[in-house]
Amino acid sequence: MKLREKQSDEFINLDIGMYKSEHVPLSALLKRELVNEKADRPEIVSGEANQSKKGEDFTFINTECHRLLGDGVTTYSVFGIFDGHNGSAAAIYTKENLLNNVLCAIPPDLNRDEWVAALPRALVAAFVKTDKDFQERAQMSGTTVTFVITEGSIVTVASVGDSRCILESADGAIYYLSADHRLDSNEEERERVTASGGEVGRLNTGGGTEIGPLRCWPGGLCLSRSIGDRDVGEFIVPVPYVKQVKLSSAGGRLVISSDGVWDALSAEEALECSRGLAPEAAAAHIVKEAVQVKGLRDDTTCIVVDILPPEKTNHNLQPPKKTGKRVLKAMFRKRSTEEPPKLDDGEEEYFDPDLVEELVEEGSAMLSERLDTKYPLCNVFRLFICAVCQVEMKPGEGISIHHGSGNTRGKLRPWDGPFLCVRCQQKRDAMEGRIPSTNARYSSESD
Repeated sequence: MKLREKQSDEFINLDIGMYKSEHVPLSALLKRELVNEKADRPEIVSGEANQSKKGEDFTFINTECHRLLGDGVTTYSVFGIFDGHNGSAAAIYTKENLLNNVLCAIPPDLNRDEWVAALPRALVAAFVKTDKDFQERAQMSGTTVTFVITEGSIVTVASVGDSRCILESADGAIYYLSADHRLDSNEEERERVTASGGEVGRLNTGGGTEIGPLRCWPGGLCLSRSIGDRDVGEFIVPVPYVKQVKLSSAGGRLVISSDGVWDALSAEEALECSRGLAPEAAAAHIVKEAVQVKGLRDDTTCIVVDILPPEKTNHNLQPPKKTGKRVLKAMFRKRSTEEPPKLDDGEEEYFDPDLVEELVEEGSAMLSERLDTKYPLCNVFRLFICAVCQVEMKPGEGISIHHGSGNTRGKLRPWDGPFLCVRCQQKRDAMEGRIPSTNARYSSESD
């Protein structure tokens, strides 16, 4: 009988202990969730380097952004390069506000897949809102932007201007994740600008002599897309090119750089000169090589990001030695042009597929196309909230993005959402050439 009583006491103590263990601090629960999440997610290792000429390049790096989900916590990383011109105000403002504007454009309580799917539209809305808010400050500077968000193996890139992001997959294949919006190299953008009321030409020095790159007039900007630039026409739009890809389990390397790098080095040269180096050293070497080629004529900035499988924790990615007849592909090495080694009978063949899957590619400058969201994702966006600036509207106040757009795809009607507030609708009409731009003035000071 005494033995039974003792056992009963032990069970009571155990139950009490279990009950007490349920009262775990929130910080401890979050830490536990993050540890579990890291076990099966890629590891992010990054580094940056810069050599400054004008002091107008700025970077943003945060590899530990946390988001609460209904069933736990998820981590994502954000990287950005902001190459200012005509001053640094636009670059600084965009660096400080763009991420928050992206997050405000995504409804809360989405699961991971919905959140990733909502990113392309949220990035468009955030770029336009950031531009609109900065222009209201009546400052004349502008900036290019290349903004990268990684969530697990999903990489989403949004860009305006001529800073670029490239991806090298684990077997050495190169993918371009941004678009170049220089008028010199983008015929489609030249046609859009002229169709919206702008003029494209080189700087005329008199006597019919033209020099320098193609520029948009008024303003003299050699880019067709940017944030800021209040002194040029609204046809210089902040609507970004967006690309979203899914990496294989083997990971990859991102190189994000301002035009100071890309004016001197090709993508292949930038990757080749930094191969085998850890991200910090790789970024420094890319900047050094670019400056050696053309000198320090412009701010030269580079961010290198390695997205590594959980088991690949060696940050110094030196190519492995070949062992016997088995040759394993090293991270970030170029694809070999040699035939694969022949294996003896009974020897197991090694396969390491490195497929990069393209999920989204959108480059249109038309908001009616970029903010339109197909079912089922459209159901998560709020009805009486401006799709750009997130201001709350009363029923009947919003204007459909399809109103006056001439968009005949599917069965779109002018009373279908998403909706814009009056001020964002006016900005959309100005960007697309429907109304004259009111803030443009001729100037040849912009770079």
